[in-house]
Amino acid sequence: MKKIILAALGLVLALLVAVLLLRMILIKSHQVQTVEPVTDLPVDARGAAGRLAAAIRFPTVSHENGENVEAGAFQGLHQYLQQTFPRVHAALSRETVGGHSLLYTWKGRRPELPPVLLLSHMDVVPVEPGTERSWTHPAFSGFIDGAWVWGRGAMDDKVSLMAILEAAEMLLGRGFQPDRTVYFAFGHDEEVGGRGAAAIAALLEQRGVRPAFILDEGGAVVEGMVPGVERPVAMVGTAEKGVLSVELVAESPGGHSSMPPRHGAIGKLAAAVETLEDHQMPARLDGATRRSYQYLAPEMPFGPRLVLANLWLFAPMLERQADADPAAGARLRTTTAPTIFQGGVKENVLPHQARAVVNFRLLPGDTIASVLHHVRETVGPGIRVRATGTANGEASPESEVGAPEFGLIQRTLAQVFPKVLVAPNLLSGATDTRHYLRLSRNVFRFIPMRVKAEDLARIHGANERVGIENYGEIVRFYAQLLRNGSV
Repeated sequence: MKKIILAALGLVLALLVAVLLLRMILIKSHQVQTVEPVTDLPVDARGAAGRLAAAIRFPTVSHENGENVEAGAFQGLHQYLQQTFPRVHAALSRETVGGHSLLYTWKGRRPELPPVLLLSHMDVVPVEPGTERSWTHPAFSGFIDGAWVWGRGAMDDKVSLMAILEAAEMLLGRGFQPDRTVYFAFGHDEEVGGRGAAAIAALLEQRGVRPAFILDEGGAVVEGMVPGVERPVAMVGTAEKGVLSVELVAESPGGHSSMPPRHGAIGKLAAAVETLEDHQMPARLDGATRRSYQYLAPEMPFGPRLVLANLWLFAPMLERQADADPAAGARLRTTTAPTIFQGGVKENVLPHQARAVVNFRLLPGDTIASVLHHVRETVGPGIRVRATGTANGEASPESEVGAPEFGLIQRTLAQVFPKVLVAPNLLSGATDTRHYLRLSRNVFRFIPMRVKAEDLARIHGANERVGIENYGEIVRFYAQLLRNGSV
């Protein structure tokens, strides 16, 4: 009997191995196989970089809650764009919307075709006080050395704002006119919720505009960041996590510090925050992240390819491993990030109240309501819980990778970046696309910036920079995308 059981187990194991190997063998590459590189779009990268540097010098900072708008900086940038791109401003109409946001319309020869909508934003985050000395070059100097453009906005997001306009100016100089109408929508307050983008989206919806596709910031060309893949990978965002900031408030009687209770307001709040960190929301390998693995699996060596070709079996293992890697974990679960902790005014006074803010990035499938329920259940009845902030929003729907519009972006990347692989991706950050979701099913988030792991801290941190040569590639990408997508 024992031999029969062992034989049966051996047969089951052999069948399992056969299934795993067969599924690995049968997966096919999702990459564009035959396409000619673009050779007829020469870009003066150094000249374009100089114009980007000048745009960085306008301190178009978005302040918390959208207050104290830097009107002079935005007006100066608007004037600079008009002077710098004369063909664009002669051929395209420009409207100021929602205070300081800009909407450009490039009328096509065939207005009955669905248009194209390219997004970017003009605002930047402030420099955190006390970190000024961490910058190699001052944040708003727009410094250029032999290889880089430095400054706030070089990565987020004046890089695409200027590259889109550079591409349009170049194409207009060559006599190009699109068949489809093309819109450029540039928000002025994306970093604090995007009320300018919301106003543009409402205006376009009122006019009945239904774009064939929308492209905004988001993913990048990552280098050395995908284990098992040596080639650079263009991570094109096909979905976006939601955002929710939750305020936690703990109270106690207060009084003199010489007679403290066992747990005052600060202690109770600290325990609640730690409990939230210790009880994360569950991981799930599905949606855009699952499709990303499916696109990358055929390009990987044997071991990773075997695992990713058989997610039906190995997904739980990957979900457990994600806990050790913050970047991987962010793609698989709703993240929990305490960002503000406030309480007390004097070292010998017990505060009556302590306050914390925890920022959640919602995995598609989780909702604002379900996260608030999780927080209340986790911290218990002694903590007041409510949503706070101006940027909250649900996770986006996922755009189809099988749609021709995704294929268009993939083909354009193959033409401009021949050695780069392309994969869909779940974007952990938030973009202005949240305001445009009603206008199109095909919403993508990507700028072809070349990014390494050490560059991630530059976004919203010190020493933002973009390579001059790479900036030329970015301009060429937008120009080719306009040629491919607007005919």
